[in-house]
Amino acid sequence: MVVKVYGPHCASTKRVLVCLIEKELEFEVIPVDLTKGEQKNPDFLKLQPFGVVPVIQDGDYTLYESRAIMRYYADKYRSQGVELLGRTAEERGVVEQWLEVEAHNFHPPAYDLCVHVLFGPLLGITPDPKVAEESEAKLVKVLDIYEQRLSQSKYLGGDFFSVADVSHLPFTDYIVNKMKKGYLIKERKHVSGWWDDISSRPSWKKVIELYQPPI
Repeated sequence: MVVKVYGPHCASTKRVLVCLIEKELEFEVIPVDLTKGEQKNPDFLKLQPFGVVPVIQDGDYTLYESRAIMRYYADKYRSQGVELLGRTAEERGVVEQWLEVEAHNFHPPAYDLCVHVLFGPLLGITPDPKVAEESEAKLVKVLDIYEQRLSQSKYLGGDFFSVADVSHLPFTDYIVNKMKKGYLIKERKHVSGWWDDISSRPSWKKVIELYQPPI
C-alpha cells in the first residue's frame, strides 16, 4: 500500500521522505501550504490535532511526528532497504541516543537560527538578530561535541548510516545552503566529512530536487 505523506516541502517531512526512500517504500505526497495556514484546516486537524506536519497515512494507520514516523518504518521494514536502526540492541541504543541528541540539542538552536534568519516573515515572526546570534553560539557548542564524536565514528550512530543521521539533513542543509553559514560545518574536519557523506546520498538529493522549501 502506498504511504501518503503530508507536507513534503517542509523540513521535518523531508526526514520521513528520506527514510521511505532508503527503505524502498512507495509513497505519494499531499501538499500542505503552511503560508496559507492549511495545517490549521479542520480536515487536517483531524489527522494532526496540533496542526503541524508531517503526518502519514498508511491504510487506516495514521502517525505524526517525524522521528516517530522514521522509527516506525525503519523498524517495520528492517529486512527491506537500508538498515537504519542498527542490527543489535546496543547499536540501536546508540542510534536512539543520537536521535535524542538531535531532537534536544541540535534541533532547537538550528530551528531558532532558521526562524530568525530565513523564515521569520513567512511565519509572521519579526527576526531578532540577538536570538540568531545566541542560537548560532549554542550550535557551535553542539557541533564541537559532534566533531569529537565523529572523530571516533564514521556516522553518529556508529559505522553505519542511520535515522540519527537522516534527522540532521533538513536543517543542516538550511544552515549550509540557505543561510550561507556553511563555515559552521566546514570549520570542523570530521563534521564536514560526515556532512559531505550524508548530503550526497541519492535519497537526499532526490528529496531536495523534488521538494524545495517555501523560500
